[in-house]
Amino acid sequence: MNNSNNSSTVLIAGATGYLGSEICRQLMSKNKNVKGLVRTTSDSNKVAHLKELGVETIEGDLKDKGSLENALHGVSAIISTVSSTLSRQEGDSIQTVDYEGQNNLIDAAISAGVSQFVYVSFCALGECPLQTAKRKVEKHLAESGMNYTILQPTYFMEVWLSPVLGFDYPNAKASIYGEGKNKVSWIAIKDVAWFAVDSLDNPAAKNRIIELGGPDALSPLEVVNIFETTKGKKFELQFVPEEAIKAQRDGAQDPLSESFATLTLGVVNGSEIDMINILDDFPIQLTSVIEYAKSRVNNI
Repeated sequence: MNNSNNSSTVLIAGATGYLGSEICRQLMSKNKNVKGLVRTTSDSNKVAHLKELGVETIEGDLKDKGSLENALHGVSAIISTVSSTLSRQEGDSIQTVDYEGQNNLIDAAISAGVSQFVYVSFCALGECPLQTAKRKVEKHLAESGMNYTILQPTYFMEVWLSPVLGFDYPNAKASIYGEGKNKVSWIAIKDVAWFAVDSLDNPAAKNRIIELGGPDALSPLEVVNIFETTKGKKFELQFVPEEAIKAQRDGAQDPLSESFATLTLGVVNGSEIDMINILDDFPIQLTSVIEYAKSRVNNI
């Protein structure tokens, strides 16, 4: 199947999320036929946004195998960004969505004769329920017989360098996990979306696991410095000791809390991705933290 053929349809699972909607936007700009999988409980504004882009929305839920069968009619490729971590609804969990749900989608894709599957996973973050689920899904996909691409991005700038997780740049305040000295290859959501879209037509992506990071590995303190320079204002820092985060992880009452604490420890320990060889196969100008800082500070 030649996926550059405009008659083929790409299904985006997770279409209403930050990453999924950006993937839809980029696909539409390439004149692809795009279906966005949405739930009956999805945010109506986000669904309306997809329709404005020209995406055909179709109802389905990874927890409901029957709904997936219907959604996959005429689909030649799938890009899945689904995770229970940010957009959790009743009945959603790492077990039901990130593990069983993704496997349901892979199984439905095999049954429907889908030829290609791009799965947005996550780079190594430490032993926790979320990582266990993702690695099991990766294995199932690799053994599925479909052409697959597994993308393992590191930490998203728009999530981890945002007020939601304590990086309160509008008010020049930041929570620093640990000592803030270990480097992370922060990556922009639109760049991860670009890799997902490019993987559909790029032979270098076929049956490959690809770790993704941004152009620079920077410590949280270096990121603060960039924002201070951009904003022209000193940040007030609050340090969260590594021991406190480990205590959160060890005392977690549910798999999601345990996984989030483990993710946070990943920031403490650093997450550097060398992109030099990857960029030989995927020609993209990656978004820098400086560019991200300017875009955010200028929009306050």
